[in-house]
Amino acid sequence: MHNRSQPPLHVCVLGAGIVGLATAWQLLRDGHAVTVVDSAQAGSGASAANGAQLSYAYVQPLADPGIWRQLPKLLLASDSPLKLRPQMDPQQWAWGLQFLAACRASVSANTTTALLTLAAESRAGFERLLAQENIDCDFSTTGKLVLHSDEAGFAAARRQMDLQRALGTVQHALSPTEAVAVEPALSGYAARFAGAIHTPGECAADCFKVCQELQRLLQARGVRFIFNTPVTRLVRSKGRIHSAETPNGPIEADAFVVALGSASQALARPLGLNVPVYPLKGYSITLPATAASPRVNVTDVSRKVVFARIGERLRVAGMAELVGHDRTIDPGRIQSLLASVRDVFPQMEPSAEVSPWAGLRPATPTGLPVLGRLRGSPSNLFFNTGHGALGFTLAFGSAERVARELSASFSPAAAGLAACSV
Repeated sequence: MHNRSQPPLHVCVLGAGIVGLATAWQLLRDGHAVTVVDSAQAGSGASAANGAQLSYAYVQPLADPGIWRQLPKLLLASDSPLKLRPQMDPQQWAWGLQFLAACRASVSANTTTALLTLAAESRAGFERLLAQENIDCDFSTTGKLVLHSDEAGFAAARRQMDLQRALGTVQHALSPTEAVAVEPALSGYAARFAGAIHTPGECAADCFKVCQELQRLLQARGVRFIFNTPVTRLVRSKGRIHSAETPNGPIEADAFVVALGSASQALARPLGLNVPVYPLKGYSITLPATAASPRVNVTDVSRKVVFARIGERLRVAGMAELVGHDRTIDPGRIQSLLASVRDVFPQMEPSAEVSPWAGLRPATPTGLPVLGRLRGSPSNLFFNTGHGALGFTLAFGSAERVARELSASFSPAAAGLAACSV
């Protein structure tokens, strides 16, 4: 909670996705006045219809040495879940090269350790919100099964499981028969995967509903929201950000937090800052759940597709496309997700009620988010971005870390240290 020896600040949070709203919630709890600015509405970007899984214990980064074995198929197959459309974009090429450089066992292990620690903090923060506030978000704790199609991939997954278990997670390697015992809806697919990693404590929720509920709670407590208002520039003066420019005029504040997902890099670049975030485009469909729908969360690694039960709906999400900031919905990708439903859960009756969606996950090459101040950045500018496919999972832990760093930088001790260094 708020340090009473420190006067409250006015903090402007740029971005009203789950990461920005969680940040606003934590800053409010710390006693600060908060303004949230977004070019659209709360939760309308990557938070709107994401995979819905809260992967607190299964955080294997995309940058993994196993990617080299899969790379030819992923890049060349017409139905590949990974798609690269090379563009005259230096950021895309730089990100891609940094990503491949991060596909090493040592980097993956260090990233996994850091993400598990952050995920545990985030879980505590989200569960505190659920315990203290009456929010409707289709939250469930049914666990997760990660399916591996071949023995080599399953063996690599067991090694990753051993790493994660050594760090305190509870996971089990299951045969297809054992996986079906956990989730009977997989009975028609058992012959098509080699094994599964079961994490019984994993959760799911509707991220968009959490965003809507956070907006409601924040507004009721005096947080100011400015929607449909893009931030075009951050104005620097005397080593600090003075204001955020918008078409409707400047917004002044004591501190600014950039939580704009894949748009964070463009806003930071004119300040001479490099935010190593690039959009990974993903897709989802939302279907009415049936008696044959899974209740346990399921991830099919070979398809890069996740299935999550949220209330009376089934969310199916996946793909990773490096195609720039293109949000158009490719009908072929939607058909691919529907085919995954038919293949993995053949007993599910086909539904004409399909809600398609595409969004941009803000990813860093390593998988570690960008939290707090950057080297050389203005003293009152902080970042909370780059969570990739784990934005919902990591939102509340990231918010706590950024809010803690922000408050510490304005503390009397920090001010005295700055004065001594002049």
